[in-house]
Amino acid sequence: SSLLISLLQSCQAGVTQWAAGCSGLLQTAAVPGQCRWMLCSIFQRHKAGPFQLSKFCGGLIQANGAITQQNRSFYNTNKHLSTKDSFLSSEEKVGAFTRILEAMGFTGPLKYSKWKIKVAALRMYTCCVEKTDFEEFFNRCQMPDTLNSWFLVAQLHVWMCLVRLKQEGRTGQYMCRYIVHCMWEDVEQRGKVMGMNSTVLKEDLKKMVENFYAALFGYDEGILCDDRVLAAALWRNLFNRNCDDPRHLELLVEYVRKQVQHLDALSGEDLLLTGEVSWRPLVESNARSILKPLAPVYKDEGL
Repeated sequence: SSLLISLLQSCQAGVTQWAAGCSGLLQTAAVPGQCRWMLCSIFQRHKAGPFQLSKFCGGLIQANGAITQQNRSFYNTNKHLSTKDSFLSSEEKVGAFTRILEAMGFTGPLKYSKWKIKVAALRMYTCCVEKTDFEEFFNRCQMPDTLNSWFLVAQLHVWMCLVRLKQEGRTGQYMCRYIVHCMWEDVEQRGKVMGMNSTVLKEDLKKMVENFYAALFGYDEGILCDDRVLAAALWRNLFNRNCDDPRHLELLVEYVRKQVQHLDALSGEDLLLTGEVSWRPLVESNARSILKPLAPVYKDEGL
């Protein structure tokens, strides 16, 4: 009987320690409104025994830290947001009515006029296709001078603009959608000017759309990871797996990194109002010449 009593006391002590550890973990992982409910569920699991409780807490710890899978480490932030929180800044928080409108496909109130944002988006896309030296890309990277090669280089610059604009809240996301709309309109018009058959052009546009969204995922992963992942994304999407010279990949990786850094230096207000962006040259004559660009002048006459 004394042995049974000691075993029960040790089991109860172990459960108490696990409950205390889980309560501390929940206070950092959950929001205050959910902490009471989750703690109640933990103490209800006390009847299931310490093994089930240990399994439950192990799942919380695994979900709160870094998960290693197939020799690749994926980091999960330890800050869990509730439905009341938002990934946007405090000035971007919207009410329930606006969320319902956006869920129905409508656009809620934006920071600036929609017409101003559309004009800025068109100007930004124009900067992507007119301020980029496509001939230099074709020559240095040994790419064929075709509509598809032009589109691959253009979509790389459009993607970099989308990465920058997504940092500007709901207004930036609306501008992203219109930039992509302008891109598809331009691609279709260029295909018609080149005299492509409407059926062939439709099939090519369908393939371009699929490749575009696949490239977005690859580039996003590459910009968040190391240069090897970014080089693999460029090799798959920009070069169509036809690059045998690693120097070309090295040149493009350096180009993407410095362009993203260059765009980050631009003011978000100026981007939303003007849409003016500039691009660093493919080959830098002076690697230390990347400075903060001058702020553009915004004129809203007639808007």
